[in-house]
Amino acid sequence: MTQPPPPPNQPPQQPGFGPPQDPSQQQPAQSPQQPPSAPAGGPDLNKAPEPGYGYPQAPQPSAPPAAPQGPGYGYPQQQQPPAAGYGYPGQAQPGPYGQPQQPGAYGQPQQPGAYGQPGYGQPGYGQPGYGYPQPATMPMQPQPGGGGKKFNSQIAIIVSAVVAIALIVGGGVWYASSSGKDDDSKNTAGGDGKNKTNGGGGGENGSGSGSSGAQEKAPADTGSKVLFQVPAPKTPKDVTSISTAGSWLTDTVYAKSGIAEVVGYDRAKGTKKWTIDLPGPVCEGSGRTTEDNKTAIIFKPDMPTKGDPQSCTQVAVIDLETGKEVWTKTAQSGTMPISFNNVTVSGGTVAAGSTSGGAAWDVATGKQLWAPKTSDSCYDSGYAGGAKLVAVRKCGEYEARQLHIQNIDPKTGKVITEYKMDEGIEYAAVVSTDPLVVAADVGDSAGDGSGISDFFSVDNKTGKLRTRISAPGEDFAARCDAIYKIEKCSGLAVGNDRLYIATEEHDGSGESYGQTNEIVAFDLATGKQTGQRADAGDDYEIYPLRMDGNNVLAYKRPPYDKGGQIVSIDGGTFKQTTLMENPATENVRDVEARMSPDYAEILFSKGGLYMSSVYASDFSAGTDRKEYLVIAFGTS
Repeated sequence: MTQPPPPPNQPPQQPGFGPPQDPSQQQPAQSPQQPPSAPAGGPDLNKAPEPGYGYPQAPQPSAPPAAPQGPGYGYPQQQQPPAAGYGYPGQAQPGPYGQPQQPGAYGQPQQPGAYGQPGYGQPGYGQPGYGYPQPATMPMQPQPGGGGKKFNSQIAIIVSAVVAIALIVGGGVWYASSSGKDDDSKNTAGGDGKNKTNGGGGGENGSGSGSSGAQEKAPADTGSKVLFQVPAPKTPKDVTSISTAGSWLTDTVYAKSGIAEVVGYDRAKGTKKWTIDLPGPVCEGSGRTTEDNKTAIIFKPDMPTKGDPQSCTQVAVIDLETGKEVWTKTAQSGTMPISFNNVTVSGGTVAAGSTSGGAAWDVATGKQLWAPKTSDSCYDSGYAGGAKLVAVRKCGEYEARQLHIQNIDPKTGKVITEYKMDEGIEYAAVVSTDPLVVAADVGDSAGDGSGISDFFSVDNKTGKLRTRISAPGEDFAARCDAIYKIEKCSGLAVGNDRLYIATEEHDGSGESYGQTNEIVAFDLATGKQTGQRADAGDDYEIYPLRMDGNNVLAYKRPPYDKGGQIVSIDGGTFKQTTLMENPATENVRDVEARMSPDYAEILFSKGGLYMSSVYASDFSAGTDRKEYLVIAFGTS
């Protein structure tokens, strides 16, 4: 049976290692449900999907296209032969959105240009900006830039799967005093335990309408100040870039992955409270925590080198309050150790998936609950946690693949209900486990590398499809890493039995020539738009972060001369309430602008906003440019 390539967090397993081939092309039919119109100048959400979008017919056989050599989206990788797919460019691939470079030395950025003029991350109008691929260069952190459409899906899907190799070296901290506590929204988990959704991401909760259950309140003064910044660490010798994925919030701690460590900072002052030392870098961290603030990470057993990149074989539970490593485990597929791609927490269980199958352990004891069997003809490629534990199980050969979306018992792995996706859909991401919402790029039709052409609303109790929502990439700005990370999605949130999703950028209504967008809502029972719309405002871009009770928390990426904002959108009226507005000083804006909501980790709770990079690099070596791993803001 042909398997997808190993993830870029592990070395090639055999000759011929390379990018996965694209899913077979399918001839779609028109969607029977059409959303209402968007405002003038915005995406036309009332039109029928073009060929390639919507609802495909039976797959048509075709030879997979050759892997293109083009730009990718998101995360860089250290120097080693890259795998390919969605989300993570390799060494010689272009950087994330808005990252042009001058031709010249490998990995050397051009100098900053004036806002509104071509420069480092600052394309002028009429040139590709934020959301456009750039000429092939080393990936770099994002800068403020104009909006625009995204790039070709075949290029993005193939190139972008190169997942970042993870680790960082710690750094000093400077800070200003303030305060802020966290009280994350809680989800009751299946099984014996309870779990919390971390302070950001596409978390799901809330029911009904209105502001019932909301925890986040507007302060008397919404103006924020910088609480602290953590400088970006230097990468190890011979390593160009390295992943720093993973950040978490508790009532007292902001925790962040570094190189071969996880550091807990005082969430108001930025002073170090504890450090968990690891033998190798963190590859991935779960966005879920238990009720008593434990979470799971995947890391490497040793530091990677140019000749030995190491594999992500170690799964650990860490205590975010005490800064202790509770336990560390590994699993095998046959006689080979598994290199895991994703990890989550649900109902007192830690579950990790891979192209070799999935395994699970008890959070409290580390007892293994299940592991792949050599007799299995299918395998668990990944899991999504929180209120339920959902497995994405792959069966069949490439181009005849069938994905089984399974609601499983977190203690035994027994399948409770199952939804079988149409044959030929190669990858799927789980947007929410309760209600169950799945995203997929059907027939490679998204056209933008987002990994999403359609959403599938599934009944958790019966496993039956409730409705299917067509979300053409040209109209909507959400994205998911359905290849490796499974539950890593951005630009959307689920609550009130609705899907809240950001639209693509488009021309604003003013004379600034800037870009703007909206958040719109879809009913998960009918698949139709509710008519609710939250406008970003001219020159702003708005992105859902998570639910807060029945309200939607969103981040507004600002224009060049203002600070970003956090707003709460009432789940019933869609009225926006500003909770925070960041400083507009140039040096603060410069750091904030490099934390792109498309891939940076953004956590907000109780007047505290924490933005962090998912990788460290040596791209600014030899320049006066300061790079930061974390920037934290707080209101009084």
